[in-house]
Amino acid sequence: MEADVVENPKEEDTVNTEFFQGDKPKVIQPTSLKDPVLEKLKQTLVNWINRTLKTEHIVVQSLEEDLFDGLVLHHLLTRLADMQLTVEEIAVTTKAQIRKLEIILPVLDKRLGLQNSQIKWNVKLIHNKDLLATIHLLVAMVRCFEPGLDLPAGVKVKVVIVEVTKDGMKSEEQTEVLTEESNAGSDSHSNTEGEDPIEKLLKLEAHKVNTVKKAIVHFVNQQMSTLGLQVTDMDSQFADGVILLLLIGQLEGFFVPLCDFYLTPVNQSEMLHNVTLALDLLNDIGVLLSSVDPQDIVSQDITATFKILYSLFKKHKGRGERGQTQEEEISNRK
Repeated sequence: MEADVVENPKEEDTVNTEFFQGDKPKVIQPTSLKDPVLEKLKQTLVNWINRTLKTEHIVVQSLEEDLFDGLVLHHLLTRLADMQLTVEEIAVTTKAQIRKLEIILPVLDKRLGLQNSQIKWNVKLIHNKDLLATIHLLVAMVRCFEPGLDLPAGVKVKVVIVEVTKDGMKSEEQTEVLTEESNAGSDSHSNTEGEDPIEKLLKLEAHKVNTVKKAIVHFVNQQMSTLGLQVTDMDSQFADGVILLLLIGQLEGFFVPLCDFYLTPVNQSEMLHNVTLALDLLNDIGVLLSSVDPQDIVSQDITATFKILYSLFKKHKGRGERGQTQEEEISNRK
């Protein structure tokens, strides 16, 4: 590859010129770019990518700058769809990057199951760092692979469509919808159906919420009884991450080394360390909770805590008391 670059120093310019000819680009207006709701959507997508690819040690900081070469999209496709593609890991030249995207995007489009009219991105747009196309693609991926992720609803931007003709330049202004409204008329029922089950639950009457809480607490205490631990307050006792880590170990049948976490955390930093480790373990065992941030648990956000415990309850419900994986070690530390 390096030899080709040396022998053909003008290859990049030739590819760029030919590749991006004849487009009718949609340009997001500056006022929309400053919209806090758009910024929230962008940050949510960045956080989702980083959590999904944490084990690959890939960190995205900018949707505009970090997805154009195909590296991140390749790893997302591998991680989320368990698909292995024969492509270069790191594509350095423009030609190599385009070739990589030409392999990845058709496979990804097919996996998303969208009709041609629903696909609002292509190789040219993604490689050209087109923010609009990049967001459309990532939103479609979230809807397909992790529909429970809470994206900001009703995000719209003003765009200008620019067309160059032999008579000059024409432009047209449009509104582009990036995410649908959460409760839009006739779609309200379908949106409710797709709503996160915990968020739906917490909207019910208090006695119904308490009934579910009691069932989950009972389930947790069944698992923790061998360690001599008991949960009486679900809202607060998981904030330091200790019981959560021990619960995961009991349910999954593995030992969480005590040197890896703080058994008696004394400050928020130590609590945050514990909860972050717990979420990493959950991700490793296939319990994906991208919409839960470690700080939410430490801050005793009941919705976030509920989501984690409900996911474990749903996966392991029906199991009786089990697990001696950490009993002896914990007893020695008491």
